Amino acid sequence: MHTLHATIESLEGGYSAYLNEVDGIVATGSSVSEIEINLLGAITDFVETCKRLNCGVPGELLGDYRVAFSMDVKSLLSIYSGIFSKAGLERLTGINQKQLWHYANGCSTPRRAQIQKIENGLHRLGRELLAINL
Repeated sequence: MHTLHATIESLEGGYSAYLNEVDGIVATGSSVSEIEINLLGAITDFVETCKRLNCGVPGELLGDYRVAFSMDVKSLLSIYSGIFSKAGLERLTGINQKQLWHYANGCSTPRRAQIQKIENGLHRLGRELLAINL
């Protein structure tokens, strides 16, 4: 099984995603879960259309694969702005609120180390939440 990579981006009023390995496979939606479902459907439709038109299915779409979704920091901060406050993200990541605001508004692009701090903080929170039973 190989991995295909998809990028989710925040748009005004929704989200879009595209498959990095194959041009022309895109999807839109109003939530991250919807965009993931729609992109998987777009891949299926693309393969079926290639077969129907006898134009050849790209090698990346043959055999078993999984799709790994990613997004940039600006999109992450936009998508989850109603869930994570800048103060909360500061506590999770150690990055000050003003800097997070700059990232969220596209005024600056975080360095790899800052991206890693954000990712580590969110993963740590995820592990803590998964350990809770109510």
